[in-house]
Amino acid sequence: MQLDWNDLRLFLDVARLGGLSAAVGTTGLSAATLGRRMTELERAIGEPLFHRLQSGYRLTHAGEQLLSRAAEVEAAMLSLRQWREGVAGERVIRLSAGAWTSAFVARHIGTIWTVQDPFALEFVTANEKVDIGRRHADLGIRNQRPTEQWLAGRLIGRVAYAIYAGATSVGGAAAGVFVGVSGEAGQTRSARWIQARHGDRISVRGNDTASVRELVAAGAGLSVFPCFVGDSDPRLVRMTEPITELETDQWLVSHHEERHALAVRTVADRIADLMAKHGALFRGEAARGSG
Repeated sequence: MQLDWNDLRLFLDVARLGGLSAAVGTTGLSAATLGRRMTELERAIGEPLFHRLQSGYRLTHAGEQLLSRAAEVEAAMLSLRQWREGVAGERVIRLSAGAWTSAFVARHIGTIWTVQDPFALEFVTANEKVDIGRRHADLGIRNQRPTEQWLAGRLIGRVAYAIYAGATSVGGAAAGVFVGVSGEAGQTRSARWIQARHGDRISVRGNDTASVRELVAAGAGLSVFPCFVGDSDPRLVRMTEPITELETDQWLVSHHEERHALAVRTVADRIADLMAKHGALFRGEAARGSG
């Protein structure tokens, strides 16, 4: 019997997430393709691996045994990759975060990375979660505690949001209209909040956060920004108190098998220290210019 490591990786996702639909987001494959690959794996094993229920996939006894062994293979593959990186070249730590948080960390790169460090740093900016479980990133800054059993999370702060207008030009702000967010960037909580509360007053939209900030700064209208963004930009004026329902936790997430690796731990500790130092700014309590 020959088993394909790629099939085992898919099996790990389906088994850990409890079904095909949940694994679609982590694997990038359709539910139909995942179902076919699991059936082929069962044929190769010679036993059913799942009880297929309306509520999801539940592992059989054979499935539980394979999960344990596949996890050992995953750990071995990770160890092999780390060994290869150590031999073949510099370790690269990939940090995933949303656009605003990535920009903030980038502005403070000197506190996160130096040329003396024995690793390189790569920013992976995305509005959606980047899959740390599949090693698409080593660290992620997220607004929710991780629920996946193979991820570890550290609470590093709180993030407040408020409504802002341009400081020097009234224009749309005086008329009470909003600048909305479209496209992929429109799936964030703050963008959905604007649409739900003020959708009938949106007159201009941008499909990325940077253009929305430029539109607001130019006086096109009001919009919602994290306070660490709005309070750090002298072109913007905060028009409201922080919006309670948008306030979120800030979590630093890593794979539980890698969180103790020296390079990962070093970057994680530096990020946690950076966020703690600027905690008041993120909570909307700091004076302008402290970011």
